[in-house]
Amino acid sequence: MNGENNFFKSAFSVDNVIFGFDDGDLKVLLIKRGAAPFQGLWALPGDLVYPNEDLDTAAYRVLEELTGLKKVYLEQVHTFGAVDRHPLGRVITIAYFSLVKISDFTLTPSSFAQNVEWHNVDKAMKSELAFDHNTILETCFNALTHRVRIRPVGFELLPPKFTLTELQHLYEALLRAELDKRNFRKKILSMSLLIDLDELQEGVPHRPAKLYQFNKDRYHQLEAHGFSFEVKESKKKEKKKRLAELIAQ
Repeated sequence: MNGENNFFKSAFSVDNVIFGFDDGDLKVLLIKRGAAPFQGLWALPGDLVYPNEDLDTAAYRVLEELTGLKKVYLEQVHTFGAVDRHPLGRVITIAYFSLVKISDFTLTPSSFAQNVEWHNVDKAMKSELAFDHNTILETCFNALTHRVRIRPVGFELLPPKFTLTELQHLYEALLRAELDKRNFRKKILSMSLLIDLDELQEGVPHRPAKLYQFNKDRYHQLEAHGFSFEVKESKKKEKKKRLAELIAQ
């Protein structure tokens, strides 16, 4: 009987990986822990699940309690169950992720979150995060880049009217790659995803670009059925890669 009881001594937690897009930069939301363990370190917004609480409810509760964010769509990504991932005991955590427009939300740190800030994704992945949050962040980022290649993005992240350059910058930020301009435009326009508004930018210091908006019906159709979005990287990027390879030899 005592052996069976050991199976009920594990705890569950949820960790939220909230990616945000703002001014051409992809960021991730982190809290500074004000309590042990890992006090003073940046971490993903996460906490333990109550015994009478289901996982999805816990994810939304924890996110709001620690950061003030609510009405954010969360998607379950992966489960992390390394035996020693938590210093206080066996804690299995379930990671959720979302992609939001930063300017739509106001941050309010609370509970053991001493502070809450948006961090550049690349810098966050290279810094020391609490627990195994570096691994969780990397896993969720890989899930995001995979989704970008099979589902449309941008409807909630770009203004109602946008240019092809703005859309390309969004994809480049999400894929962490400099894309070939001609190839990107050819691919995106062939999908019937955009509506040409027959309008130009106004009040810009450069030659005004054409404005587009998403075809909502087509957007939701591609969301449901998916597609294959493979675009060549720019020739400049390819040359830089080759040069780096030659220098490394």
